Amino acid sequence: MAKMGFIWFLLLGILSLGMGRCLTAKSTFRNIMYFTGQHPVAPPIYQLRHVTHVAVAFMSPGVFNEPGRTGGWPLFTTVDQVRAKFPKDTKVMIAIGGWGDTIGFSVAALNDETRQTFAENVARMVTATGADGVDVDWEYPGGNGDDYKQVPNADKAWEISAYPLLLAELRAALGPDTIISAAVPGLKRDMLAFTRETVPRIMRHVDFLNVMTYDLMNRRDTVTKHHTGVESSLEAVDAYVSAGAAPQNLNLGFAFYAKYFRTEHDACALASPIGCPILQLEDPKTGADLGRSGSFSWHDPVPKDVAESFAKALDNGVYDDQQGGYYYWDAVEDLWWTFDTPDAIRRKFPLTLGKRRLGGVFAWALGEDAPLFNHLDALNAGLEEVLRARGEL
Repeated sequence: MAKMGFIWFLLLGILSLGMGRCLTAKSTFRNIMYFTGQHPVAPPIYQLRHVTHVAVAFMSPGVFNEPGRTGGWPLFTTVDQVRAKFPKDTKVMIAIGGWGDTIGFSVAALNDETRQTFAENVARMVTATGADGVDVDWEYPGGNGDDYKQVPNADKAWEISAYPLLLAELRAALGPDTIISAAVPGLKRDMLAFTRETVPRIMRHVDFLNVMTYDLMNRRDTVTKHHTGVESSLEAVDAYVSAGAAPQNLNLGFAFYAKYFRTEHDACALASPIGCPILQLEDPKTGADLGRSGSFSWHDPVPKDVAESFAKALDNGVYDDQQGGYYYWDAVEDLWWTFDTPDAIRRKFPLTLGKRRLGGVFAWALGEDAPLFNHLDALNAGLEEVLRARGEL
């Protein structure tokens, strides 16, 4: 029995050493997880072994526009609580903004004085919370945001030149050692503030960009496509590189959720379901959701009205080898499904990271993959293949 106990002890020691190596392996490759108030859960540490940064989402930009503000930084959790859930070297950042929360950015960017007030308050917040940096999630400077029907893009054109100035003020207030990133659009139609003139100026002040290569099909589209496909993801990162961003300063986005859209039956039945017409998804005057599309994470209960169709999508969906994405068209319910399976995530790495030598990846969002975290596991596997190829694992 003593001999058997020694063998078990030896095996456990070897396993611990192996796990320690995975947890402490050094790499220049970034792996960022958004951690949200909607799903504030994380898996065991070993599944987070390659996570380098956590972006805690969200803090509203409006809280930083009061001159001399010294406290009251509303967040659903604390930096210390988040830090305890991740490997010890993981950087914890505060994500500011998010979809639909843009007014505070517009106020902040208005002039030299407002930009300075905003930046100084962000610096106070970072010091008070103990965060390692901030992620600026303005969706989007220059327009095409949630309010684009109420506030036309022409009224926001001034934000295009103001955006790099706001980032410059942030860098001045935070200093060179605090991380500054920005979440940026993945659709060319939304890249109003990301041009050959502005991108070089933006990149002087940020450490990296999180290119949102998901939601690439949304309510403003008229035909079916992959919401986080390979081809459209490459188009997005190529647009930033062409505008002056170095590939190593770009991170590719992954989506831990599924999307569905109502289609026009006859047109989709007669042709390929990829690129066939969908029903009008938003009110043409207000931009309001007409209830003909939706999304949900792997953590969420599947909406009852689409549960049967989603089950068919899981069982019968196919992978599009040309444009790169998993999809299913339900000809009975007239529903187009688009989402990444674990297999689709694994396939994406050599087709994107391998071809473009990008600096990292990120995912929206960690808790959205609970309780199984099998999409995270697929992302880990894809990362390990990249790191081995680069000699970093």
